[in-house]
Amino acid sequence: MRKIIAFEGIDGSGKTMQFNMLTKYLQKQGFSVAGKSFPVYDSFFGGVVGKLLAGKDSENASTLGPMSMALWFAMDRKAEFERDDTDAEYLVLNRYVLSNAAYQSARCKETGMTPDEMISWVMELEHDKLNLPVPDIYIFFNITKQQADSNVRNKGFRDYVGDGKDVYEDSDEMQTGARAGYMRCAERFENVRILECMKDGKMLPPEEIHRMVLDTLADNNIINRR
Repeated sequence: MRKIIAFEGIDGSGKTMQFNMLTKYLQKQGFSVAGKSFPVYDSFFGGVVGKLLAGKDSENASTLGPMSMALWFAMDRKAEFERDDTDAEYLVLNRYVLSNAAYQSARCKETGMTPDEMISWVMELEHDKLNLPVPDIYIFFNITKQQADSNVRNKGFRDYVGDGKDVYEDSDEMQTGARAGYMRCAERFENVRILECMKDGKMLPPEEIHRMVLDTLADNNIINRR
């Protein structure tokens, strides 16, 4: 049975770099590895998500209700997994269900829900109703909002948003709320692990964070250090 590893964090937390580093490490160890990054911007549902995040229309990710926005994110994953025909030993995910739960919990007041109720609703939607697989482990890269903001400014051009920030990245309230949502999820769910990625006010080097990832996976019996 394949192992599923999901990387999480607020925008600019270094998920993609760690996703690439872990994928290469597992392949060098001789494992078969598949990877998915969400949203899938060149798909039907992911394309709509990208347009909403870009914020160029009156209806966008900051004006559309959080439950409606959560549905677009969820259907993007559902469609991608329906195309999933891999039997790889490891599946590594760059953002997954926990992102939806954490980010939409930051907007829960718009629905009258508490953050915990919104998190539970997203989990029920994606895992119980859409039958998306539950990861063996989520790894949350914890950095400050200030560091994340600096990292986002250095991302450069992206197809869905150009050279600027998307509406989630551009909202301090959203990023702060999402970070709190991730912490809440870590308290609630046994498969969530927090990696503290900063020391003395600075972000740790990618290689050091990668070693922390490997140690965490080994400690949780997801990989065997060879």
